Amino acid sequence: MRDLRDWIALLEREGELIRIQAEVDPHLEITEITDRVVKAGGPALLFENPKSSHPLLINQFGTERRMCLALGVESLDEAGRRLGDVLEMQPPQGLAEKVRGLRKLKSIADSQPKRVRSGPAQEIVLTGDEVDLGTLPIQTCWPGDAAPFITLPAVITKDPRDGTRNVGMYRMQVVDGRTTAMHWQIHKDGRADYLLADGKLEVAVAIGLDPITAYTASAPLPKHVDELMLAGFLRGEAVELVQAKTVDLEVPANAEIVLEGYIAKDELTTEGPFGDHTGYYTPAEEFPVFHVEAITMRRDAIYPSIVVGKPPAEDAWLGKATERIFLPAIRMSVPEIVDYDLPVAGAFHNCVLVSIRKSFPGQAQKVMHAIWGLGLLSLTKAVVVVDEWVDVHDYEEVFFRVCANVDPQRDVLLSEGPLDHLDHAPTRQFYGGKIGIDATHKSPAEGARPWPDEIRMTDEIQRRVDERWDEYGLGSGAVAANGRKTALRQLLRR
Repeated sequence: MRDLRDWIALLEREGELIRIQAEVDPHLEITEITDRVVKAGGPALLFENPKSSHPLLINQFGTERRMCLALGVESLDEAGRRLGDVLEMQPPQGLAEKVRGLRKLKSIADSQPKRVRSGPAQEIVLTGDEVDLGTLPIQTCWPGDAAPFITLPAVITKDPRDGTRNVGMYRMQVVDGRTTAMHWQIHKDGRADYLLADGKLEVAVAIGLDPITAYTASAPLPKHVDELMLAGFLRGEAVELVQAKTVDLEVPANAEIVLEGYIAKDELTTEGPFGDHTGYYTPAEEFPVFHVEAITMRRDAIYPSIVVGKPPAEDAWLGKATERIFLPAIRMSVPEIVDYDLPVAGAFHNCVLVSIRKSFPGQAQKVMHAIWGLGLLSLTKAVVVVDEWVDVHDYEEVFFRVCANVDPQRDVLLSEGPLDHLDHAPTRQFYGGKIGIDATHKSPAEGARPWPDEIRMTDEIQRRVDERWDEYGLGSGAVAANGRKTALRQLLRR
């Protein structure tokens, strides 16, 4: 997909989008509609007549199926495997391996952003007094929000030292028609560029991108890795860039809307409160001021938005895509990890469930410390470690292991370290306690008594019962194959 319009057309063909022609207010009303639709697993919504001159697209990422459609994969793990194939490249041993290696290298080379002379993003150019953010259907999402917020931007900056590009997704509170706050949190790369700036930092904000490029703005990449290169790799074709009109930055040529301007060093404004993905309002703080000097856009530009709030919200599947795509990279650093899960209810940075191949005493604690030192996972508040045969995506199974296998005196590790900017629980902002729970089977070398065998029916009997289930007259054959827990829940409700 080249752009947002290709994506909307695909969603419509797949029955994944509803057009709403009734006039709807971006002030709270769209949020309430969207929140109900998201929590019901409903479709993407294109509000064609919000109280604005531009349509508004929302809930484009709100289900696993749409996230897979966006990435062009059958499953999110497939996208992770593609990245893993590149990360795990070894020196080729034979001709066939050399050919496959060359194809991978070509794929990487073809992923680099491509400069073009012009693009639809600049069909309309507004400068000076023509600039007015009020013409966009920017949402006030929740009653306690301080103002309307741009919630799905790709904010583009350069490292003042070496010109390295950074693309990040940072919310932007509208201050007036030509000014916003820029929510650059303390741990984010955009803030690092800002702190290195001398006088002012040029900024461009792309709004309304193809879904993969929009996703990569939220991806937790190391600072030296170009988000637009990752977008090109996942898309299978390079992202086209065009020179911005008023700043020395390149912007996606097929964006719907681009804001161009600057942030002056040490000019701050009060930002927030904002109803955040934690389920709570983040309080007002001082953040940098973004001055918009130009707006370029396509004719009949479409404005995309996203609502966060009490989980689950639309951002759940953006987070799950990141979880799956970056598993191979995490395994490169911590090879004993089999799988991991970032529970949506944990707002992604509060809890990590991880399964490991355990081969020596204390390995669970080693993995906890590794996670607490790994990129943005270092902000994780709680780590639960289970054995390799435990499905970390089955929360009941994980909780069973925590209850069955943990001696709190021996298996709970209390530590401290950096925490997410948005975490309201610690006494000190950005820093506080961490907890690690070792729910693996323990060996005598870890001070445990002989570990009992786990109860498990034989494969032969399981197969026999599966085959004969219909004879028993107990209902659906699906229960025989894989629905034992579902059947138990139904019985408990009687």
